Amino acid sequence: MSKRNFEDWLTTFRASINEYSYYVDFEKVYHNVEEFKIEINILNSLIGAPNIETYFEKILKKYPECLKVIPILLAVRSREIFCQDENSSKNYIFNKPANSIEEYKYFMRRTGLFDLIQSHIISNLYDYVTGVEVGLDSNGRKNRGGHQMERLVESFLKKINVEYFKEMYLTEIEEKWKVDLSAISAEGTSTKRWDFVVKTADKIFVIETNFYTGGGSKLNETARSYKMIAEESKNISNFEFVWITDGGGWYSAKRNLKETFLSLENIYNIADLECGIFNELFTPNNVAGR
Repeated sequence: MSKRNFEDWLTTFRASINEYSYYVDFEKVYHNVEEFKIEINILNSLIGAPNIETYFEKILKKYPECLKVIPILLAVRSREIFCQDENSSKNYIFNKPANSIEEYKYFMRRTGLFDLIQSHIISNLYDYVTGVEVGLDSNGRKNRGGHQMERLVESFLKKINVEYFKEMYLTEIEEKWKVDLSAISAEGTSTKRWDFVVKTADKIFVIETNFYTGGGSKLNETARSYKMIAEESKNISNFEFVWITDGGGWYSAKRNLKETFLSLENIYNIADLECGIFNELFTPNNVAGR
């Protein structure tokens, strides 16, 4: 592989790798709403009711299980909600009738739920709860995003004829292939887990993957840490460290990334994967370099 220029390489970094399913997990949304379908439909009878508080009281007496729907109307997952005002403070329990009906009515009144339901601001609680669940699910984007780079890298591993393992600990590598990795394990004190491990006929490749949309001190720490691993792993025979990284966040930490780029032979981004770097890297007797 010909020698690469860091600045040119950096220009190929992506701003995002968000998958279509990243934004909302609709399957989860539908499941959550369906779980309360009966109770939601019972509470639907409150919409436009002339004396909503009296009607709400009748519902709770006959169908107390409807209480568990109330937190989600406020976009709250918890079954307990603490509130206070100038009159008192109260912890409201919604997984069972633990408070008095008058207290639940007070809660509905002061939070604005009675007004929301009675004044026809919404016409169907089922649709309303679906919208709430979509909003709450957006909070899970960070967790979903954290695994996107791993899935992307794995998709390229699957395209080639190579033996690979996911989330493998350093000690597992040592045991499986009888190799001494003490040079990068702080003499056996590190419990490092690699995102992927590729075993070819003559080498072991350990792979780390990450994607950073934003900057921060973590990027500098990561670059320095991987530079150290790269230097330490050079003393291990038939062993190579591979780092696949990308994301616009690196523009704010390019200095540290460049230092690692100059030290680590096998540092690549998504554009490199698309250009077939895995085919080149994992062929027998490969020669890494730029």
